Amino acid sequence: MAKTKDTAEQIIQRNNVRIVGQGQKVLVFAHGFGCDQYVWDKIAPAFETKYRVVLFDYVGSGKSDKTAYNKERYRTLEGYKQDFLELCDALSLENIVFIGHSVSSMIGALAAIERPQLMKNLIMIGPSPYFLNEEDYEGSFEKEEIEGMLQMIEGNYNEFARFLSPLVMKNAERPHLASEFEELLCSNDPDIIRDFAEATFLADVREDLDKVTVPTLILQTRNDAVASEAVGRYVHSRIENSEYKLMDAEGHSPHVSDAEETISKISEYLSVS
Repeated sequence: MAKTKDTAEQIIQRNNVRIVGQGQKVLVFAHGFGCDQYVWDKIAPAFETKYRVVLFDYVGSGKSDKTAYNKERYRTLEGYKQDFLELCDALSLENIVFIGHSVSSMIGALAAIERPQLMKNLIMIGPSPYFLNEEDYEGSFEKEEIEGMLQMIEGNYNEFARFLSPLVMKNAERPHLASEFEELLCSNDPDIIRDFAEATFLADVREDLDKVTVPTLILQTRNDAVASEAVGRYVHSRIENSEYKLMDAEGHSPHVSDAEETISKISEYLSVS
């Protein structure tokens, strides 16, 4: 028997949707790899007085309905993009501002290409369309490094979490940031996170970027070992209607490590967009 289409309520429960704020304009925050919606807890409250803020977990992450996880659907970013579009339909959203961290920047880009009328603005934090180094492209990782991480997830997931956390967070003078991210990573299902890692780190969205017509802000940090300044500038060069802002923050997660600056940069952009 064919699977029936999920109802709006089922989709809302599936993605653990949380809505706060009373404004007419809508901000949707989308978390990155290994995370959940609660990584926005230092950011979202700053916008609740002016905006309706939507937060959610991708299937397999956070408090989403993990029984809805389908390996075939989520083997590429297309499945996560479809989740997001279904979520927007379930909530009857339109003319939104999408704020995506890391891989969610690319999920948002794919959604904006498919349905540009859905988005007023696209805000990317630490975007990377392709994580592998090539002769004329600096993606931050060699293929052997990505393969090693995938093997590490399969063989010793806790070791993978200990390896990735300081690489992502940087800010060595604040070791609690890496410790907190390691704890978050360890809360994931290793089998699901392995699939998400492959979908994230082996995706190549470079040829899609010039199809993005939605006005876009690119927030780039310093000393980002996951998505370097060269990658951020590349994304800016490929999205015609984009702005590039280099932050003082370092590491791959400024919404966690440097919330005040992240809020300031987003607010400044929204005030004139």
